[in-house]
Amino acid sequence: METNKLRTIIVDDSSLQRMAVAKLIKDNPNLDFVAEYNNGMEAYKNVEHNSIDLIFLDVEMPILNGFEFIESLSNIPQIILITSKPDYALKAFDYNVTDYLLKPITKSRFESAIKKALVKNEKITSRSEDEAHIYVNSNLKKVKVVINNIKWIEGLGDYIKLVTDDHNILVLSTMKAFIEKLPQDKFLRIHKSYIVNLEKIEKFSSAKVEVCGQQIPLSRYKKLQLEEALLNTEAN
Repeated sequence: METNKLRTIIVDDSSLQRMAVAKLIKDNPNLDFVAEYNNGMEAYKNVEHNSIDLIFLDVEMPILNGFEFIESLSNIPQIILITSKPDYALKAFDYNVTDYLLKPITKSRFESAIKKALVKNEKITSRSEDEAHIYVNSNLKKVKVVINNIKWIEGLGDYIKLVTDDHNILVLSTMKAFIEKLPQDKFLRIHKSYIVNLEKIEKFSSAKVEVCGQQIPLSRYKKLQLEEALLNTEAN
């Protein structure tokens, strides 16, 4: 599927090498060729502001070499390094690169590198879903809250209480403002004073929702919306 393709760029000062790698990328059904750049400075401006999954990166380039380019990034995608010198191999893996390709690149070696990238991407995706988080202000401190750990949110006047798997957190916020920070497909406001994590719901009636063994009031106007939301959750 298109959405599962790795968005890929090339950063290499050799036009011939870029052409060769671009053909391999375009021929691979798991890759989406986005762009090519002939130096790290040009690539940096675009990588920092775009969602890129994989970079084929030359080590020896003017202005910024491959390692300096990696160090310049705030969010580092997967990197497959390309070089004509095997001497850089040890240093390369200090940068947690996915693979290291020696020129000239053969198709079989390229495909082997892509398999590694796909496996690593699955792990990254799974981990990011499990660890997706937000920061909230509580007791004059920034507190990290893993979204999947939130069971429900209760409105308490000018404050809200986040009930999580680990503990409760009191936050100065309105219900309306806070729900906008949460994934709309995972959370639903079922009552003027309650937002629930749809994945934590065990059962519900016309007036109550049970979340992790606790009874939470359900507004009669929200019952149909809740049923639809739970159906969508099961479908996904």
